[in-house]
Amino acid sequence: MLLLSLMVAHLIADFYLQTDRMVEDKLKSLKKHLLHHLVVNTIVLAAGWFCFYKQDDPVMSVILPVIFITFSHLIIDLFKIKLIDHHTSRHTLNRLWFFLLDQLLHMTMLLAALQLFYRTPIASNIQKFIELLFTQGRDLGIAAILLVILIIFIMGTTVSGHIIKILLGSLPGQLLTFEGKYTFKNELKEPLYPRNKEDSGLSEQYSYMIFNKHDMSRGKLIGYIERMLVILLTYYGSYPAIAFIVTAKSIARFKQMDDRDWAEYFLLGTLTSMFLGILFGILLRELLN
Repeated sequence: MLLLSLMVAHLIADFYLQTDRMVEDKLKSLKKHLLHHLVVNTIVLAAGWFCFYKQDDPVMSVILPVIFITFSHLIIDLFKIKLIDHHTSRHTLNRLWFFLLDQLLHMTMLLAALQLFYRTPIASNIQKFIELLFTQGRDLGIAAILLVILIIFIMGTTVSGHIIKILLGSLPGQLLTFEGKYTFKNELKEPLYPRNKEDSGLSEQYSYMIFNKHDMSRGKLIGYIERMLVILLTYYGSYPAIAFIVTAKSIARFKQMDDRDWAEYFLLGTLTSMFLGILFGILLRELLN
């Protein structure tokens, strides 16, 4: 229960309280980012102490764990920033692996904090998770179920969106909505009495590609809804219905499919989104059923 709460706190601080500007210049915004983690973890651990651990020393149950989690977060973030600077993570896969490793290390520090200050072994928490996945007759409380659903929701929307953004990168020219192609013809007439029969008119043809700016916030919302639908359909085993989502997206972007770069961009984003949605849907089903 406490581990799930700390995971929610971490995800909220990392993906909701951290703005895009903070992500772009993380070194300058590191203090503000750490303050977010300090506040949310203090709230979670203080609430946990008040509800379940009143008999324990609040210094050992709240203050020291918060300091440990925040300080370890600082070390991991500084290490990641230095690693990115030295190893150039402009390469898409490098950036993705750095992101996944960063999140894995943060979750490991949460497990370490529970072992150090709450005497809950890391191996025990891992074993409980494995039992939840592969053992029938699971007995989760209402609060734990709600936390699991909340974690899957955050992972399926914001975290997945960040992963897709890393994979796709930025294609400013390709993120414009194709409106159509227009052709204009300009003909210069030949003189009324040409000097010789070889004189001829001049014809010029101009083609214009008309584009509209793409609303990124609207696209992000569509992606969130799409993955939540895929998670729900996967949870209930309605896999054929997922094909209708892909079809609807393809129809909406039909004109842009003439552009090969855009088509590859669209295919990569859609396949990644579908994969993550199905993955989290299966995880939700295995944890709750």
